[in-house]
Amino acid sequence: MDYISSLRKYIGTQPIIMCGANVIIINEENEILLHHRTDRDWWGLPGGAMELGESMEETARREVLEEINIECLELELFNVYSGEQLYYKYPDGNEVYNVTVTYLCTSYKGEIKVEKSEGRDAKFYKIDDIPKNISAPVLPIISEYIKKSQNGILKTNF
Repeated sequence: MDYISSLRKYIGTQPIIMCGANVIIINEENEILLHHRTDRDWWGLPGGAMELGESMEETARREVLEEINIECLELELFNVYSGEQLYYKYPDGNEVYNVTVTYLCTSYKGEIKVEKSEGRDAKFYKIDDIPKNISAPVLPIISEYIKKSQNGILKTNF
């Protein structure tokens, strides 16, 4: 049983602080990979909750591999997100205030293969073609990425 599930046995659905990581994977065409979730009709970034004893980088790598079968070779810290914007209530009623560490990844290997218990699809999108139905806690992250990309602040190396 994972850490969050075991914690929920004691506290029910009340709000908790949940630490996790996600990854903005960028291909050579400067497209970003989005993951279509199963719990809601939302697109987001591959990632998830930290397990006991893991580093944030280990969390990011594990979650990406579990969800979409991609191995992140190099990770670069993009930003850390927290606060009211990252509050989320899951369909089962569980409430969280996320603390999310987001990484950029341009060096990866593997073929996309979506774990069907966690996602419906995963594919790369050009910035102008990103779907409108983005996961609420991921929206501020993707918005910042788009803004920095369009302003030429981000420099990706291939």
